[in-house]
Amino acid sequence: MALDRTPPYLQVAAALRRQIVAGDLQHGDALPSVRDLAAQYGISTATAQKVHRTLKNEGLAEARQGAATTVSTRRTLHRTAADRLEAALSTGRIYTEGEYAVITGADLSEPPEWVGDLLGIEPGGRAVRRQRVTHNADDTPVSTSTSWFAGELAESVPALLVADRIPAGTPAAIEAATGRRAVASEEASTAAAATEEQARLLGLTPGEPVGLSRNVYLDAAGEPIEVGESVAPAGRWRVHRSA
Repeated sequence: MALDRTPPYLQVAAALRRQIVAGDLQHGDALPSVRDLAAQYGISTATAQKVHRTLKNEGLAEARQGAATTVSTRRTLHRTAADRLEAALSTGRIYTEGEYAVITGADLSEPPEWVGDLLGIEPGGRAVRRQRVTHNADDTPVSTSTSWFAGELAESVPALLVADRIPAGTPAAIEAATGRRAVASEEASTAAAATEEQARLLGLTPGEPVGLSRNVYLDAAGEPIEVGESVAPAGRWRVHRSA
């Protein structure tokens, strides 16, 4: 068995980071104290201090003089499509407590070429399109996204064409109607300049830097179920996890 050579403070920081991304540790919650971290993970207090410092440097925690170090995510964390799928599979909820989405559009439209290629839709064909803006508990918009689905799902999953939230998420609705379960995701990211529409939805100025990502949810056979694109303001951390 290969030894894990990751420094202990990074291993502990990763464990806490997973809890933050999953919503088990939420904005404003106190992180375990240095003393508690040392006892729980069998590390020195100096190492535990490095854990706190790492999360602060990543914008996921903050400390105030005379107070505990607390989780700070409302303006710093961007939950990715992979995070959303993991939440849906493990908890049945695609959003963490305090988050909510406003569906800004649901219709049948001709998809962009890159989406059509992934979904196997010929030029001129139509796909289900769902657009949304995701907000934090303080009503701050944290991302805007568009999801695309094969056109035939308009009949088998009519909720996709309703401009209202699907509480358990689109993967659960599709699985219930078709038996196809999203089990994995692929995602690619880049930096971009906000378009006028993106800026309007996110409260930005057109041309401001944003993070742009494209994602695909895949079934057990490796076939795409959902193809999406999301945009988030600059300054938000995307947390990558690996087994």
